[in-house]
Amino acid sequence: MTATVQDVSEALQAVVDPNTGKDLVASRSARNIRVDGADVAVDVELGYPARSQIDPIRRQVVAKLRALPGVTNVSANVYQKIQTHAAQRGVKLLPNVKNIIAIASGKGGVGKSTTAVNLALALSAEGASVGMLDADIYGPSQPMMLGITGRPETADGKTLEPMEGHGIQAISIGFLIDIDTPMVWRGPMVTQALEQLLRETNWRDLDYLIVDMPPGTGDIHLTLSQKIPVTGAVIVTTPQDIALLDARKGLKMFEKVGIPILGIVENMAVHTCSNCGHSEHIFGAGGGERMAKEYDVTYLGGLPLDIRIRQQADSGKPTVVADPDGDLAQTYRQIARKVAVKVAEKSRDMSLKFPSIVVQNT
Repeated sequence: MTATVQDVSEALQAVVDPNTGKDLVASRSARNIRVDGADVAVDVELGYPARSQIDPIRRQVVAKLRALPGVTNVSANVYQKIQTHAAQRGVKLLPNVKNIIAIASGKGGVGKSTTAVNLALALSAEGASVGMLDADIYGPSQPMMLGITGRPETADGKTLEPMEGHGIQAISIGFLIDIDTPMVWRGPMVTQALEQLLRETNWRDLDYLIVDMPPGTGDIHLTLSQKIPVTGAVIVTTPQDIALLDARKGLKMFEKVGIPILGIVENMAVHTCSNCGHSEHIFGAGGGERMAKEYDVTYLGGLPLDIRIRQQADSGKPTVVADPDGDLAQTYRQIARKVAVKVAEKSRDMSLKFPSIVVQNT
């Protein structure tokens, strides 16, 4: 008895991608099924960075297909392909940047920049090409967190080459000024600087550009929503009621301007004493999860109040690169994968698929 393409397709319906929660047929990941006697081959396309996930999913596929009657050889080509997804209506995409993800918070001091850099590094570790735009003009912190010093180069005197740290491309006003120089600028100058950093940097084929937003809902946020093609936003908060109050304002702002909320990250969720092991919810418990349920958005995960996160970020080697196999790095990678899956589930941008239509008098 020989298996058919239909048999293979039905078998693949029983293989569920643990990251999307969907089977490989429903998610349209299974492609190009070939059956030649006892030999079966299939391609599986994952729409998110999946370096650590490819082998486990391949093993699932091979095991399921080898169980089919008459099948002795199975070839499963599992790979990742990150697509360009739609942004706000009427905002043109950037060249060489597929998806822009804003990391935001309603207030300062909740660990937004630390979360942003670790999520960027986690996406990179999973096989994506990633950039970091430090949009906090008044208080840039990414140069220190990424351990980057020096000035960006320019080949033509008009555009900048991105700096590099731990495998990701980065640009920040912090690369262009002295570390102790305060940015005493009014709003229009700040927004112009942000646009220049974004558009006049020669980004090189980015799957994701992570934007580390300043706290609040001010001029930079308005510029971002009106002029920059943002695929989605991640809200960072702590469980504390006062932080959640401001996080709600940030979430509602993105909703008003048509930028999807990819999810909520709860920082400083719990503290465990390094001496005695006692755990305590210093800033409250479960606030991020409650907020996610209230606004029907995804709760991406929680991170503890841990001295290692602070020490590693301050040293220029954030957690994901300082201790890549540790528990904290794994949490960041899980959150980053959830973000990437949410992006992959969005509608794809098809503007480049169609030619421009020009009406002329003839």
